[in-house]
Amino acid sequence: MSRPRRIAAILAGFAVAALVLSGCSSDDSLANQYREGNSKGYIAGDGSVTEIPADERGEAIEFDSTLEDGSAVSSADYAGEVLVVNFWYASCAPCRAEAPDLKTISEQFAGEGASFLGVNVRDQPASAIAFNEAYEISYPSAMDVDDGGMQLAFSGSIPPNAVPTTLVLDSSGRVAARILGQVDSPSILETLIKDTIAEDG
Repeated sequence: MSRPRRIAAILAGFAVAALVLSGCSSDDSLANQYREGNSKGYIAGDGSVTEIPADERGEAIEFDSTLEDGSAVSSADYAGEVLVVNFWYASCAPCRAEAPDLKTISEQFAGEGASFLGVNVRDQPASAIAFNEAYEISYPSAMDVDDGGMQLAFSGSIPPNAVPTTLVLDSSGRVAARILGQVDSPSILETLIKDTIAEDG
């Protein structure tokens, strides 16, 4: 490679690096946690809630995956229902902390127009099953550690960004709301679910 071309390539590399760094502002709590490099094993969200008006929602989310028991699951299984999707894994402290609330809320809405689906982003099936047994969680989880297909399916709309993250999909399969981080106020998630169910009333 000629010297001018080498210089051009180096400058191009600097430009790309500058663009990447510019995306991680000092006010970005997720980026700051990543840069800290501690060993807690997860990037925690700040509990912020995002609601999307019905006329501003993106396309319906479509997915196919495998549950912890080896059976298949897809978005088609939840057609016409409000679906609550929780991204988690067993050694994530906020995931453990919110598990009792998710259990309670999922039971509250069973048969009332909303289903729950976990997405385990890090564990193998045995760990996911043990977690669900420990916390008496009855709703299934898609196992996403091998191919990340579930995370990819949701990335075009509202990317989870942090674990845990809980998304509420409307009956058309579109993301209606997101809680970024631990569900530490169950009443907020309950309200988001009720409001999304009520849209079809």
